[in-house]
Amino acid sequence: MNKDIRIHSWPCSYYLDTSKQWVSGRLLLTPVAIKFTADKTGEVLVNFHLSSISEIKKETSNLIFSSLTILEKNTKHWFSSLQPSRNVVFNILEHFWREQLLSSQGAGAEAATLQSTKGKELTGLLTGSQKRLEDTAKVLHYQGEQFDNIMKGLNKIEGDMDVADRLLTELESPSWWPFSSKLWKAPLETKPKETAAVSDSKNQEGILIRIPVIITHRTDSNVKPGKLTLLASGLEITDCNSQVIHRFESKDVDDIRVHSPYEISVRQRFIGKPDTSYRLLSAKMPEAIPILEMQFSKKMQFLEDALGFAGASKSPQVDLGTSIWQAATGLLGGVVQPGSPVGDKEGTDNDQVQLQKHEKISQEEANELRQILKKLKGLALETEAELERQDEALDSITTSVDRATLNIDKQNRRIKKLT
Repeated sequence: MNKDIRIHSWPCSYYLDTSKQWVSGRLLLTPVAIKFTADKTGEVLVNFHLSSISEIKKETSNLIFSSLTILEKNTKHWFSSLQPSRNVVFNILEHFWREQLLSSQGAGAEAATLQSTKGKELTGLLTGSQKRLEDTAKVLHYQGEQFDNIMKGLNKIEGDMDVADRLLTELESPSWWPFSSKLWKAPLETKPKETAAVSDSKNQEGILIRIPVIITHRTDSNVKPGKLTLLASGLEITDCNSQVIHRFESKDVDDIRVHSPYEISVRQRFIGKPDTSYRLLSAKMPEAIPILEMQFSKKMQFLEDALGFAGASKSPQVDLGTSIWQAATGLLGGVVQPGSPVGDKEGTDNDQVQLQKHEKISQEEANELRQILKKLKGLALETEAELERQDEALDSITTSVDRATLNIDKQNRRIKKLT
């Protein structure tokens, strides 16, 4: 992720202590730093890492002007005349500052990055691939449950149509037919537990990911912290007290715009009334966007500032089935010998040699990588099997719908004859 990408910038004034005056300019927030550039000279007067901040407060300068103060090491920086408002800037800055401290890229992130070995980088890549594949499996599992519920519903429809067919036969038979009354005594097939099964599947729906966000609803003045929860059936926006602000079912989402790797907007269109739209900003958004792209691929729109992230976020593990496993093994690059399947015995021996020969891969890291690859292969095979099962279920659903359509047309013609 590019650390120089601009997350947000605001017009404001900065108190320059050397000249004892306020300087107008722009306050810029990047994923890891805060900068202030003067309007007249273009000089960068402030530039420090988020991890070096000790405190962010809302204060008053000269007993009149509302200001925002940032304590960086032993230096206190004053910002005033913030637009659109001090509260908006405070909420966003505080969010990214806290997330930076909580994340592994917080204090001492640059030193940790320099000290990381190739083995740690590969482990991080494969761990991310494993997490993505697990999320994909959750979505597929939920889709499989929906297919099962559809099949149950179609079976019930077929049973009801059999009853309707018997009733029509009774009505079509002449009054002197001696066996007519027996048709009415046929037992009716009922499945009272199906509705409960459907509701149970909703209650057992798993959470794919939950991240803290800054929520904007229609206007920039209405900014508040909250949480975004991605579910297999949609997404949910809640406040800091876990009270639901809005829930979008998958069918309700008309488009998701990715303004940057850290900011998206979700919209549901309406005819005759205003659209429901929420703009969400989060330091953890890069983790959620690939899952959103997997669920709402046809509804995702990457704007100009996010086009580079769109290509980077499309990792090979999104391709399901065997390609997932091939992509996962490909991440090892020069560490695992290309063309040697890790699942084979020969490939395992070659991997051992290659891992030992790499100057930056320790034996412990090699073992950890091999364990992750083993899990990835198992997940890939399970995902492939689930996809095949869903393909068969979809074929069965199509056949049942065609058969039900023919039966309905046939019964409509019989009803017309009776009337």
